[in-house]
Parts: sequence; structure tokens; C-alpha cells
Amino acid sequence: MKLDILAFGAHPDDVELGCGGTLAKEIAAGKKVGIIDLTRGELGTRGTADTRDSEAEAASKILGASVRVNLEFADGFFVNDRNHQLEIIKILRKYQPDIVLCNAITDRHIDHAKGSTLVSQACFLSGLLKIDTKFDEYDEAWQQPWRPKQVYHYIQWQPIEPDFVVDVSNYMSKKQEAVMAYKTQFYNPKSDAPETPISSKNFTDSIEYRAQDLGRLVGVAYAEGFTVERYPVINSLFDLK
Repeated sequence: MKLDILAFGAHPDDVELGCGGTLAKEIAAGKKVGIIDLTRGELGTRGTADTRDSEAEAASKILGASVRVNLEFADGFFVNDRNHQLEIIKILRKYQPDIVLCNAITDRHIDHAKGSTLVSQACFLSGLLKIDTKFDEYDEAWQQPWRPKQVYHYIQWQPIEPDFVVDVSNYMSKKQEAVMAYKTQFYNPKSDAPETPISSKNFTDSIEYRAQDLGRLVGVAYAEGFTVERYPVINSLFDLK
């Protein structure tokens, strides 16, 4: 299955928090979207790997993603090396996305920056003819090289200045619904689980007010921001809003 967009996250819930509105918008427009989680979030203070699995499945259904795969890298300890790059290359060549979205280039959680660099470099390597891969041991044919046309990084904990923003005004409620599918992770006054930076009411509120603030800056209700690796190209000044 060829996908239009493949969104990577170091942990289940990264994608929903960083670009859930954008994905919901593109899916509503008929684009095929997949989500790849690098880890199961097994080191998370709240919940378990199993609960994160079921929450990720529920969030995918809310967004309408065509595919969701967990690569089961080691939470907190995965590295940017040949073996990890090859696993991502196999995914890229299987789904052949035109656009890849990945973690913030720098952030509070060490896995976010690591995941960002790992995925970005794998996108380049995936286009090299002399790297041979098969998706799994049962495949007879070698995969063909594939390099996404664009790699964009969504914004996470740290308020990085975006290079462009997407108007998600009509999809903010869908984003919030997908985020809150992670019931073990976010604000719940009835929970007796240990508090974390993302389990506070302030964090849950920030999902809306940060998107609202980006929207304010560009004259829409809500927006999500992204950074780029190379300059975007437009055909006309009138393409910009």
C-alpha cells in the first residue's frame, strides 16, 4: 500500500500531540496516512506498554489512519545506528510516502531529538540504490529505493519557532479526541497514578491554547507548526496565505 503521508513518533501519542490536526485534515481530504511508533513507551511513568498499544489503536481509529505500526525499539535507549536505520528504511520502501513527518529536532525528552535525526537520516539512505532490503524474511523480491519528497518536523514540548503552520481550525476537536484516547497519560483528577509533566491540567489545556496562539498569529482559530530541512518551494506568491 502506497501512502501519501507517513508520520513517525518516538512514542505512542507523539504524533497525535504534534500533528494530529494536520493528519485529520489530510485524511478528510482523501489522503492515505500511516503512523509509525518507534517504541511502545514502556518506560512511561503512567500506564504500561500494553495500555499504550490499545490507546494507540483507539487514537488511530479516531484519526482514520490507514496503517499504524510499532517498531518496538527500546524506549529511552534506541540509537541512531545501522540496524535501526535499516528498519525504518524497510518501512519507507514498503509504504513509499511522499511526505514524512517526524519528531521535533530538539526537545525535552531525549527520544524526540534522537527519533527526529534517526528518521530524517533514514529518509535519505532509503533512496540509495546500493542499500539492499527486504521487508521481512518471507519476501522474495528486494525492495526498491524510495526517498520521500519532503521531511517535516512537528513541534512538541519546547516552543520552537515554526517555518510554516497548517490551519487545523476544523479539526482541533478531532485532534483532542485522539490525544485523550491515551487515558493513562493525561489529566484525570480521579487517577491515583504518579504525576508527570504531561498529566497536569495545564498540559492538557496547553494542547488547545498553543494551537490557538499559533492560529492567532496567522489569523485562524487553530494551527499546528512545523520546521523544515530545506526551503519549501511555491509556484506563485499567491500560493501563500
